[in-house]
Amino acid sequence: MGQCTHLDQIRDVQPAAAGCVDCLKTGDRWHHLRLCLTCGYVGCCDNSKNKHATAHFHATGHPIIRSLQPGETWRWCYIDKTDV
Repeated sequence: MGQCTHLDQIRDVQPAAAGCVDCLKTGDRWHHLRLCLTCGYVGCCDNSKNKHATAHFHATGHPIIRSLQPGETWRWCYIDKTDV
């Protein structure tokens, strides 16, 4: 497992929405939700059709997400490709 070098970008954020921000705008469905720990954006996971969480990373460079699924506490750094 690698080591994350982006922990300094984690902020105390609140989820921007109760579902995937972009899927809610278009009326689409998602599978699981991910929270951007830099800005609070909520996006759908890569098992979802639209993959909005990963698209948000590519658009913003915000590196670390965490799962918003009940009972899950994992975090992931897109840049270092490792658990945080």
